[in-house]
Amino acid sequence: MRAAAIPIAVVSLLIAGVVFAFTLRGLGPVDNPWAKVPPPISPTDHRHLIQGPFSDGPSVTRACLECHPDAASQLMKTSHWSWAGQKVKLPGREEVIAVGKKNLINNFCIATGPNIAACSACHAGYGWFNEDFDFTKEENVDCLICHEQSGVYEKGLGGQPAKGVDLLAVARSVGPTTRRNCGACHFKGGGGDAVKHGDLDGSMYHPSQRIDVHMGRADFRCSDCHQTREHRIPGCAMSVCIDRPSRVNCTDCHSETPHVDQRLNEHTATVACQTCHIPRMAIDAPTKMAWDWSTAGQDLPEDPHTYLKAKGSFTYAQDVRPEYDWYDGRAYRYLTGDKIDDPSQVVPINLPIGGPGDADAKIWPFKVHRGKQVYDKKYKHLLTPRTWGEGGFWNEFDWDKACRLGETPEAPYSGEYGFVETVMYWPLSHMVQPKEKALQCNECHGPQGVMDFKALGFDGDPMFRGDRRVTGLLRTQQGGEK
Repeated sequence: MRAAAIPIAVVSLLIAGVVFAFTLRGLGPVDNPWAKVPPPISPTDHRHLIQGPFSDGPSVTRACLECHPDAASQLMKTSHWSWAGQKVKLPGREEVIAVGKKNLINNFCIATGPNIAACSACHAGYGWFNEDFDFTKEENVDCLICHEQSGVYEKGLGGQPAKGVDLLAVARSVGPTTRRNCGACHFKGGGGDAVKHGDLDGSMYHPSQRIDVHMGRADFRCSDCHQTREHRIPGCAMSVCIDRPSRVNCTDCHSETPHVDQRLNEHTATVACQTCHIPRMAIDAPTKMAWDWSTAGQDLPEDPHTYLKAKGSFTYAQDVRPEYDWYDGRAYRYLTGDKIDDPSQVVPINLPIGGPGDADAKIWPFKVHRGKQVYDKKYKHLLTPRTWGEGGFWNEFDWDKACRLGETPEAPYSGEYGFVETVMYWPLSHMVQPKEKALQCNECHGPQGVMDFKALGFDGDPMFRGDRRVTGLLRTQQGGEK
């Protein structure tokens, strides 16, 4: 009897082991991002629906509104239309203000205000040449810039369709947005491909997974992550946003603990997903890392990657390691007219908020762009020169005239100009790499690690010293600052 019981016991143990193994697998981390990805949209063939002819952009919009009566009014409530966000209290300030492309300064092309006729070639509207543009007129909305699929649509000054564009053919091509629609503006910010962002450029029109795992392996559209409701597109660059509400997060689709290895999951409270999964930026196309306007206007040998008379000196770099800093989703922001305390010091155009004591802050990867741009030596604030058009610097190479033409009530020009160094932070969220190409343990921890842990506020490598909870660095629950 005992002999017969032994095989039964063995079989029972084997079955229990199999059941236990499957139970453990089921208890593993749950990360099913596909459940959050919207299903593909089947395009409607508009060739038989749109008749034309069309004499201008607004006539196309009027035709669109016959079937999509709410589209224009929805878009007009967004920052893609107003170039300004919702009114918020700015970090470190008392005032409540709406900030955006139309009223902020950067250290690339500097300011849209006096140059709006040129800048609005990337506006989702028709006719923004000056302050008289009618933001309430629905037919001024440009539906084509986001929905045309002809591949031949171009915009010119004031956002008007370029000369020679066949508006009927373009209108009949419309469909769901693609990477090419978004990239027409966002890949070319700052005056050319790859100039501004470091993680957005023309290589992403048809990328391999070497460029971006979501777009290359899964053929994601931008809207798969920037999931749009009533034409409101979530997500906003730190260059024009200073608060959290419109952010797109990895955890919109992925679990907070997506790794099988629990040691990796222990990093997610301190290290942004992007830090490990975007180990390099500007993988194929060089991005602009520095722009010195002070050398512009000289008759020097020209090269689009080193010097142009109209724009000054540049530094470009390709396949670059990001810089790392704390970021809680908010940012300090230089506003037009802000006084510069010491022009001999670098002026931050924006600055990520956060530190090791802030529970909301994580270590993020950044492209850091360094500039040198014109400022008022008497009033000590950055200036907004006219660069484009009659009297603009690109035409006459006269800084004094450009500054006079571009002055605003917030940033008047005294007649005395100089140049000051500036810095601008661009957090990275694209060009995501699969786990095999993400940062490995020894790339951060060890004598040759990419992290400057002391600059980040640690006593040393937290693998040996302990993380910020263990060492007492984590002091606040939220809202910590540098």
